[in-house]
Amino acid sequence: MPLDIFLTFFKIGSFTIGGGYAMLPIIQREVVGNKKWLGEEEFLDSIAVTNSLPGPLAINCATFVGYRTAGYAGAAAAALGAVMPSFLIILVIAIFFASFREYPIVDYVFSGIRPAVVALIAYALFKLVKAMGVNLLNISVSIAVLLLILLFNLHPIVTIVACGALGFFLNRKEKKQ
Repeated sequence: MPLDIFLTFFKIGSFTIGGGYAMLPIIQREVVGNKKWLGEEEFLDSIAVTNSLPGPLAINCATFVGYRTAGYAGAAAAALGAVMPSFLIILVIAIFFASFREYPIVDYVFSGIRPAVVALIAYALFKLVKAMGVNLLNISVSIAVLLLILLFNLHPIVTIVACGALGFFLNRKEKKQ
C-alpha cells in the first residue's frame, strides 16, 4: 500500500504545475474518484484542516491522505511522492536554467502554462464551493472573508481562526435547537 500511495502522489506531483491549489483537483480525482481512499466530504474536511496548517498545502494534504490510508508509512510515502518530482525538476532547472532561459521557446511554453494553472485553481475553487454546500451563510462568509483580506489586508490565519470559531458557535447553536 505505501508503494501505491508513493506512486500516486509522485504522478500527481509530476504533472501539476502551479502549486498546491492547482494540485487539488488532481488529488481529488485520484484520492476520491479513482482510488476511493477518501469520500468527498472527508476530502473537503482534509482540505480545510491541511489549509490551516503551516507548510505547503499539497504536502500537508498528501501527508493527511497517506496517514488516513496507511498510517505513518503511508504519510511518509505520500509526502515523499508529492515532493520528489518538484525536487528533481528544481534540481535540473537549477543546474541548467541559465542555458535554457535564453531560448524564446521557454517563454512561449511558460506563457501557455500560466492560463492552465489559473484554470486548475478555478476548477479547485468550483469543486470546493460545491462540496462545502452552497447556501446563503457559506457564500456570505466566503465573500466577507475575501473582502476582509483584499480590502483590509487581514491575515488569512486570523480569518481561519475566526471562521472556525463562528462555525463552532453556529453549529453548536443549531444542535441545541
